[in-house]
Amino acid sequence: MLVKINSAALQGLDGYLIEIEIDAQRGLPGQSIVGLPDAAVKESRDRVRAALENSGYEHPAGYFTINLAPADTKKEGPLFDLPIAIGMLAVSEQIKIQQEHDYFALGELSLDGGVRNVTGVLPICISLWQKGFKAVLVPRANADEAALVEGLKVFPINSLKEAVEFLGAKREIMPHRIDIAKLFQQEQEFGCDFADVKGQGQVKRGLEVAAAGGHNVLLVGSPGSGKTMLARRLPTILPPLSLAEALEVTKLYSINGMLSGRKALVTKRPFRSPHHTTSDVGIIGGGRIPRPGEVSLAHLGVLFLDEFPEFERKVLEVLRQPLEDGHVTISRAHSTLTYPAQFMLVAAMNPCPCGNYLDPVKTCGCSPALVQRYWGKMSGPLLDRIDLHIEVPRLKQDELTNQAEGEASAKIKERVMAARRVQQRRFAGSGVYCNAQMRPRQVREYCILENEAQKLLKAAILHLQLSGRSYDRILKLARTIADLDSSEIIKAHHVAEATQYRNLDRERR
Repeated sequence: MLVKINSAALQGLDGYLIEIEIDAQRGLPGQSIVGLPDAAVKESRDRVRAALENSGYEHPAGYFTINLAPADTKKEGPLFDLPIAIGMLAVSEQIKIQQEHDYFALGELSLDGGVRNVTGVLPICISLWQKGFKAVLVPRANADEAALVEGLKVFPINSLKEAVEFLGAKREIMPHRIDIAKLFQQEQEFGCDFADVKGQGQVKRGLEVAAAGGHNVLLVGSPGSGKTMLARRLPTILPPLSLAEALEVTKLYSINGMLSGRKALVTKRPFRSPHHTTSDVGIIGGGRIPRPGEVSLAHLGVLFLDEFPEFERKVLEVLRQPLEDGHVTISRAHSTLTYPAQFMLVAAMNPCPCGNYLDPVKTCGCSPALVQRYWGKMSGPLLDRIDLHIEVPRLKQDELTNQAEGEASAKIKERVMAARRVQQRRFAGSGVYCNAQMRPRQVREYCILENEAQKLLKAAILHLQLSGRSYDRILKLARTIADLDSSEIIKAHHVAEATQYRNLDRERR
């Protein structure tokens, strides 16, 4: 007898149908799972056996061949436990499933018959719903993220027995629903604000420009000057995620198993801050089972790298491709996966190993060769890809003791949102969402300079010996500053401000 049960698996950001075929034959008891299963899939035979017996069913006698089709794609993880167990009961005629072709099922089984959560449920449900499937059986812990797919009937399952009775029409389970609008209303508080930051008006202005145009930032200052404090407040002035963007980010977190039952949808822009000991695989993604790295988990948000030069050189160099392309491609022998990685890079560093090179109070004890070697950890091409180089000075005594609050994030965010709305109208339908993403043709079309601005930029090119990429970055920065100023034409003072954010170009000339 042959039984077929629908399930699904994940490849990159897309789910695809897995048809589980179970064939029962007479002979010595045994099972074989074919279709390129990994170790976790092969071990399902033991989990399924215990779950069946502890749920009050008999493990059928005879020899069973379990095929996971398509057979030429590697299958990974324990998410096939539930559909395999259902198929085993159906092929041994212990149950009669009336609706097996209308559903697909996902879930890991515990030995007592309970159904545990699995990863990647949201991208799988989105893909299979687009392919015509109307309903899914998922672990109850995954029900909220599956219910984000509007139009898909989601049936939360607590146990194997519950799933079997539902499919046999002996138990009624109401489809699970979730209020997406309510999710967006929750968790919008950040717990920090730019009003907390004393002084540093020029740095705040630089971060406002960065947020308005989606530009990358390097903060350079002595220890205690407030670099980390400023960087952690950047998300408070970024535009909120749209529903489409939130789903895109949530898919990445679902793949990595980083969604809890209380947080089915990522509603705030990500802020990722990996430690400087993180490997290149941890940053870019990959591994034995390829998973998104920090650059993808920061998609549509901020990747903050504190102590920037302390990261290994190869870790920093792998950032160059996603910074330029906005995605990461991971190639393996059996597959090539692409994950999105459109993020704002915010890096913070000391000006020298001791941190006092730019400090007006403390004396730097580093030799020029040591300072040069410290900066040499970061290549010129990488620094070229960072739009704003901002010096964060030590606060003066009167600034530290001043009790007055700085400008609140909400006020800064209003200006940022106004500039972003200008860019949305400008780039409508082009696939570009902010000035930092402009392509060469769009730079030529939208970065129109007045005569004085052209003269100033030519002088900057000559004096700073700008590379082509640095020149391009200054134009994009000037366009953002003009947007904040509600100006269609880029004026001389816009170019002047954009040029001053290229401090490292002046120091490296």
